[in-house]
Formats: sequence, C-alpha cells, structure tokens
Amino acid sequence: MSDIAHWLERHGLGKYAAVFVENEIDLEILPELDEADLEKLGLPMGPRKKLRKAIGEAGETGKQADVESSAWPAPSRSSSSEAERRQLTIMFADMVGSTELSHTLDPEDLREVNRAYQDAVKATVERYGGYVARYMGDGVLAYFGYPQAHEDDAERAIRAGLDLTEVVPTLSSEVPLAVRVGIATGP
Repeated sequence: MSDIAHWLERHGLGKYAAVFVENEIDLEILPELDEADLEKLGLPMGPRKKLRKAIGEAGETGKQADVESSAWPAPSRSSSSEAERRQLTIMFADMVGSTELSHTLDPEDLREVNRAYQDAVKATVERYGGYVARYMGDGVLAYFGYPQAHEDDAERAIRAGLDLTEVVPTLSSEVPLAVRVGIATGP
C-alpha cells in the first residue's frame, strides 16, 4: 500500500485511496490540492472538508522537507501479516417493541418508522465519530474505534447511546418509540 493510502486510511478516508493512486497524487502533491481539484477527483463535500482539515492539522506547507518531517508521520509498517489488535467499542441499538409495532402498523408505515429510526441512529453515531457497521432489522450495530480510533471511543459510544434514548422518542410516529442500547468495549 502506498504512503498516500496509509495517510488517507489514518484519517478515515481510506476508501478514496484508489482515486489518489490512480491520479498519481502522493504526499508531496497532496497539500497543493485545492477544493476544485478534490471535487474533480469525485470526493463528496464531507470527505473534501475532512481532507482539507487533516492537511491543515499536519501543518503542511507544500515542501518535500515538511512531508518527510514529523508533521506527516511515516506509516507504520509491520513485517508481520498479522492484523493490528486495538481497543474497540461496539454499540447495538434496538427499537423497543418492534414486533408489536409490526402488528399495529401498515407495512409501508412500519418501513417509514424504521427508516426514520435508522437515520436517527446513524446521524447520532456519526456525530460522535462512530461507524455504522450493519443494519439488522430494527437493530443497528455501530463501532467506535474503527475505522479511526479516538482515545475516548468508549465515552463517545456512551454519549451516543444516551442521546439516542432522547432522540428516538421524539421521532414522529403513530405510536411512541423507545430504544435499547447495549455497549461493550474490548480488544
């Protein structure tokens, strides 16, 4: 994997690595990219802003010497093919009473309620730096600490869970909604 791909991965933008490699953009040229360049590469607004912020935080001035300095830490390369072990916090959010809800609501209405619920969970999880890994019916599995780790991922997950208990009941529905949240942290 190239240095640019490692750098993008570290900043939560790894899925765009192929575009940068394909366009022969490396760490030396990265700071010279402006908003129009990033738009031409096909990056959506959020990733463009995230990339510009990461470049700014690195203190980059566009010089090769700065690219090689500590402002752009070299990617850690392991001689082993083993996966990295890291602390991960997993949150599972489940809509309370969804089975009963399926008996009282029209399938179309239930789908709309479920969509609003999933959108609310996703927005809350992402606001705290989490990643929605999977939707399972009315359940949502989210990771905190993947793909990008933060020192306070467990706290972020708890805050997201607490926010969900306040947000979900406010969703417009014919019946009152509630959510159950389970959180676990480990390597």
